[in-house]
Amino acid sequence: MAKLALTLAISDYDHTRDLASGRVTVEGCELTVLEFPVEEIFYRFTLHREWQVSEMSFAKFVAQVAGERPDIVGLPVFPSRVFRLSNIYVNAGAGIEQAADLRGKRIGTPEWAQTASVYTRGWLVEEAGVALDEVDWRQAGVNQPGRLEKVALHLPDGVRLTPEPKRSLGEMLAAGDLDAVFSAHPPEVFLQGDPRVRRLFADYQGVEQAYYERRGIFPIMHVIALRRDVFDANPWVAGNLLSAFGEARDRSVARCTDLTASRIPVPWLCDTVERRQRQFGADYFPYGIEPNRRTLETFLRWCFEQGVTRRLLDVAELFPASVAGAFKV
Repeated sequence: MAKLALTLAISDYDHTRDLASGRVTVEGCELTVLEFPVEEIFYRFTLHREWQVSEMSFAKFVAQVAGERPDIVGLPVFPSRVFRLSNIYVNAGAGIEQAADLRGKRIGTPEWAQTASVYTRGWLVEEAGVALDEVDWRQAGVNQPGRLEKVALHLPDGVRLTPEPKRSLGEMLAAGDLDAVFSAHPPEVFLQGDPRVRRLFADYQGVEQAYYERRGIFPIMHVIALRRDVFDANPWVAGNLLSAFGEARDRSVARCTDLTASRIPVPWLCDTVERRQRQFGADYFPYGIEPNRRTLETFLRWCFEQGVTRRLLDVAELFPASVAGAFKV
């Protein structure tokens, strides 16, 4: 029997590298792996579905599942997880010293349906007490003009979102035409050390750790999406892909904890892993539904409240029932 030919597009992660290299195989499949920057992957798959399996922005994935393009199913594989209070950049002269100072300000976002911004806005409302309609929101590319939303929005009443197609967020922030920017990708002006732009939280890791301890939310940025036509014709593919991604991640964790040699060039990496295991549990970068239910449910609620989805999704709508659990020996 011939193997099923699949093409996967994914960015370069250590925890997926053994799958991309072929050292880990997907049972029953002949896998071709394309590695691109995430922005290119998201653009080409979200709009055009150019391949069968894809890394995808979590917000765009849930927006399409809840909207007019429910032709994809998810795998509970989360290639990128990043706490997002580091992504609040402010104009140094805007008088923003704490989160509450964002009330009434002009805040830029690359896309309203950018996953990182969904998490940051959720934090803004629930932790800082700033309502969405108390901000003047602007949308533009981080460093290049002309970036557009890729999914339909259903903004709540009173929320103002103004596109700025001829300027970039970094340019406007440095010039003082924006007071703050929420962006996963740092503005170039910040990376270049422009004194007019700084992070809201210099010690963002401390703030993020305290937030995790209070809420138990470990933000999921990206998900693996499978075209529904492939799944409907070959329902076994979902479970086989999930197993392969899990094995590749386990191999990466083993490299991080190898004291014999420095597999990854970070000093004291093994100690870092041990501390994170004490904080997050032995499975500190979990795949699957149940270990991530709190984060998944909170994110779906925020997507609905912020108008990224037109209805409130249930977690069960994201993933096939066949990958909801796992066999035990």
